[in-house]
Amino acid sequence: MTLSNSIVPKGIAATELRPWGSFTILEEGQGYKIKRIEVKPGHRLSLQMHHHRSEHWIVVSGTAKVICGEEEKLLFCNQSTYVPACTKHRLENPGVIPLVLIEVQNGEYLGEDDIVRYQDDYARG
Repeated sequence: MTLSNSIVPKGIAATELRPWGSFTILEEGQGYKIKRIEVKPGHRLSLQMHHHRSEHWIVVSGTAKVICGEEEKLLFCNQSTYVPACTKHRLENPGVIPLVLIEVQNGEYLGEDDIVRYQDDYARG
């Protein structure tokens, strides 16, 4: 019996650096992707939206300031939040230590190009 490629996780990607910090793909399979995201103190990701995926964020260390739709909240270690598809959201590190979180993406398409940016500190499109 052989396993279908659709249920065997793909290889782990190297860490990708961004102006705000970095992310590492821990695992990716059919309809899901798991990332470790690190945000430098005082930095934030763009205000963005995804058409094809939802996201779950779990804080591992540090403090996360989260904007999701019209709601803004602070999350601390061992707290989590859900970002539905087609919802404007932003992640920020208001603290003095790196913010580390695990992001679980679910959706039919999980490409990095499924990002609509509304505002970005680093002038990315």
